[in-house]
Amino acid sequence: MKLDTKAMRHLTAEDWRVLTAVEQGSKNHEIVPTPLIEKISRVRGGASGVHKSISNLAKTGLIGRVKEAKYDGYRLTYGGLDYLALHTHSSRREVYSVGSRIGVGKESDIMIVADEKGKQRVLKIHRLGRISFRTVKANRDYLRNRQGGSWMYLSRLAAMKEFAFMRALKEEGFPVPDPIAQSRHTIVMSLIDAHPMRQISSVPDPASLYAELIGLILRLAKHGLIHGDFNEFNILIKEERQDAAGEDKAEGVLKLIPILIDFPQMVSMDHQNAEMYFDRDVNCIKRFFERRFHFVSSEPGPFFKDAKKLVGSGGATRIDAALEASGFTKKMLKDLEAAIREQAASKDEGGENAGSSEEEEGEGEEEDEEEDDERDAEVVIIRDKGEVAGQADTVVSGARSASPEAEISPRDDTASRMEKLGIDDKADPSPS
Repeated sequence: MKLDTKAMRHLTAEDWRVLTAVEQGSKNHEIVPTPLIEKISRVRGGASGVHKSISNLAKTGLIGRVKEAKYDGYRLTYGGLDYLALHTHSSRREVYSVGSRIGVGKESDIMIVADEKGKQRVLKIHRLGRISFRTVKANRDYLRNRQGGSWMYLSRLAAMKEFAFMRALKEEGFPVPDPIAQSRHTIVMSLIDAHPMRQISSVPDPASLYAELIGLILRLAKHGLIHGDFNEFNILIKEERQDAAGEDKAEGVLKLIPILIDFPQMVSMDHQNAEMYFDRDVNCIKRFFERRFHFVSSEPGPFFKDAKKLVGSGGATRIDAALEASGFTKKMLKDLEAAIREQAASKDEGGENAGSSEEEEGEGEEEDEEEDDERDAEVVIIRDKGEVAGQADTVVSGARSASPEAEISPRDDTASRMEKLGIDDKADPSPS
């Protein structure tokens, strides 16, 4: 589904409370009973006030009613979870405006956002259930063992794990984006001026870039990690010109710096299938360089048995152990790994074309098209600086100071038209 934030300005404080109540109820119910929504939200006006907000949220597609359910209730949609996450980021001053979608995959959407100073950032929205919940789910252990809200649980786990790994890798000096914030199934990170490796047709020195990438695989192993999806889709190539001393210089030797992204599938070197994941990462790079750059390394390997000896050497921090110590349990890792494995299987089986197993009213979750429409090129302000009541509907044209447009690279097509959305801070959902 596409992220459309325009309706945020129309939501009242009561609407936010009811939406948050549906989210909280989803932890134990796939369909949250209406009486429970009333109990959790504690909206003024009682049942009538709750039903008014439910109607508003359903019309916007933030919650959905499941047809032929055994009781009256609603479930949270991806759109509803998107709004809750954005509301939290906005309240914490992490995101001020939302621009174009710059990437879409089977498991996530990538958006351009900006802070109040107009500095560009990236918002990654995990959507692990996008495929798997459109296919038969009766045989999936990771879903069968949970009462409800599994897609929300898994997407949240993916965001939590990726943010934790990104932060740990950054602290160890790995070339990754700067992790800024995480809320629910979303991550805010720095925007890097780089190109996906899959888009690069030629490089001046394939051997040097290949050595850099193999070095990163071994460096990850030293810290107890295997990327798990180390390929041309998850590696960005940044160009820098450096002088002989390695310092940045306008005129100098062009150096290609690989940047790692996408970490939800990362596993420990102690994983039962570690050798398979390690070999797959290495072979992905070997095959890509042979196919794209006609380069074949004269050096065999690297091999897992040799990489295993590097783990923890030189006093290197075991990031895999540190993540588990931070509260990310083995069960969480197992659930997420199963979901990612099922996601990959769904792709192979053409699960994207399968119909939904549930008919829902107000769902508003249509299949993504190949390209965004013109609406996606707009920059929508989700938080107005010093906004006062009654000004939420103001449309600002060409307000450069509030727009991230000034820092967008020429290849990003973001329009200057912006729209303010009124958000009541008092109704802010608790961040998660």
